[in-house]
Amino acid sequence: MTAQDVMIYLMVVVSASDNRMADPELQRIGFIIRALPAFDGFDEDDLIPAAQACQKMLAGPNGLDSVLDLARTHLPKKLHDTAYALAFEIAAADRFERPEELRVLELLRGRLTIEPSTIEAIERAARIRHRPV
Repeated sequence: MTAQDVMIYLMVVVSASDNRMADPELQRIGFIIRALPAFDGFDEDDLIPAAQACQKMLAGPNGLDSVLDLARTHLPKKLHDTAYALAFEIAAADRFERPEELRVLELLRGRLTIEPSTIEAIERAARIRHRPV
C-alpha cells in the first residue's frame, strides 16, 4: 500500500460516502491524479483498480474504519495535510458538502495529525476554488 493508494482510497471514501459517486467528484479525482505532484509516477490506469479495491474494503467488516486506519499507518505525517486537502477537495467538487461527507472528513481528522488552523485553511481554500460565479 503506497501513500498514493491511500490518498486515492480517501478520495473514493468521501465520494462514495453518500452512496453515489457524482460525476464532478470522479472528474476531480482524475484531474488530481493527472495534475498534482503527489501523484507523479502514478499510472492513471491503476486508478480504477484502486477505487475498486477501496470499495471492496468498504464493503467488508469495519470497512470505513479499515480505510481510515490505512491513513494513519501508511501515510507519512508530512502528507497528512495533503491527504486531508485531497479528500476535502472531493467533497467540495460538486459545490455541496453532504452530511455523510462531512462525517467521513471528521473521522479522517481524528486519524490524522493536522493543526486546526491548517484544517480551516484547507476547507476555506477548497470552498473558494469551487465557488460558482
